[in-house]
Amino acid sequence: MANPTKAIVSAGTICGIMDITAAVVVYGTMGAKPLRLLQGIAGGVLGPRTYQGGIATALLGLALHFTIAFGAATVFFIASRAFRFLIDHAVLSGILYGISVYFFMQRVVIPLSHANRNPFSLKFMIIGIVIHIFCVGLPIALSIRKYAR
Repeated sequence: MANPTKAIVSAGTICGIMDITAAVVVYGTMGAKPLRLLQGIAGGVLGPRTYQGGIATALLGLALHFTIAFGAATVFFIASRAFRFLIDHAVLSGILYGISVYFFMQRVVIPLSHANRNPFSLKFMIIGIVIHIFCVGLPIALSIRKYAR
């Protein structure tokens, strides 16, 4: 029996943890500090002043990050109720969903926010897509499949 709450909470939690861990590890190797990375997420709401907020804006960034992760899990769950393909072919669906979430964030969410916009970089786009496939799309699709049948 389907358990929507367990499906969404599991998917959102796993996605949120994996995605932020990947970002800290990958961008940390390029010199980004975790505090500044989390503040950058809060910058979507606060704009440039986010970097003067210390730990408080970093915690806001973490909360916003998990809000987005739970939102992505909820959207996938709702879509899976209408399109059984998403559950029956969770790996393919997860890969495609991760790519979709990446482009939705880049082309809709970030442009509508107050976040700093970085110039286009093919390298960072590829890194972002790979992270979104393995740390967003697949964990969401596989978690939803597990609890939503």
